[in-house]
Amino acid sequence: MNEPLPVAVLVSGRGSNLAALLSAIDRGTCHARIVAVLSDRGAAPALELARSRGIATEVVSAKSFADRSAWDEALTERIASFDPQLLVLAGFMRLIGSALLARYAGRIINVHPALLPAFPGLDAPAQAVNARVSISGCTVHVVDAGVDTGPVLAQAAVPVLANDDADSLHARIQRSEHALLPAVVDAIARGRIVLESPPRHVALAGVAAEPLVWPPLL
Repeated sequence: MNEPLPVAVLVSGRGSNLAALLSAIDRGTCHARIVAVLSDRGAAPALELARSRGIATEVVSAKSFADRSAWDEALTERIASFDPQLLVLAGFMRLIGSALLARYAGRIINVHPALLPAFPGLDAPAQAVNARVSISGCTVHVVDAGVDTGPVLAQAAVPVLANDDADSLHARIQRSEHALLPAVVDAIARGRIVLESPPRHVALAGVAAEPLVWPPLL
C-alpha cells in the first residue's frame, strides 16, 4: 500500500466536511493525510478543528491583497509550501483563480450540494426547493475555471420532501456529503479514480469500475 495521499483542504465555515474526512481517516476508510487547512476567513471554526488535531493552518484573506489576482497567487504559494497532491474545497466560498488552477490543474476537487449540472452556484438547496424537484443531492467534481462545471466524479441522491425548506434539505444533503467526499478522496488515493482529462474510474482488486454513488441511483 502506498503512503497516504497528502491533501490540503480549503474551508470558509464550520468544517463539517473536514470533520468527516478526519473521521474517515481515523477509521482507516480514507487513505489520506491532511497536511494543511487553509481559509479565507480567520474566524472559520474549521481552523480550530484543524488546530485541535495538530494540523497546520493558514489564513489567506482577500482583504489583505490589492486585487483578486494577488490573493490567488498568494494562496497558491501558501498551499504549495505544504506540498499536497490533492486540494479539496470543502465549503470554500470563493472562486479560485488562474494561478491556483494552473498549479494544480486536474488535482482540485469540490463538493457541491446538488446533482450537477442542476443548480450550480450559491444556495443550491434553495434552488432545488424553489424548483419543486423531487430529487436533489450532492456532487464531488473536479474544479475548472467555470462555476461548478468540472467533470463529475461521484454523486449521491437525496429526496426533496414536501415539507422541506432550504435548511432542512441542506442538512440531509450534508449527511450524504459526509459519506461521499471521503469515499472519493479514498478512491483517488488508492488509484480507483485517476484524475486525468477526463477522469477515469478503474477496477482494482476486484472493485467494479463504476462511479461511486450513495445511495445507488436505480
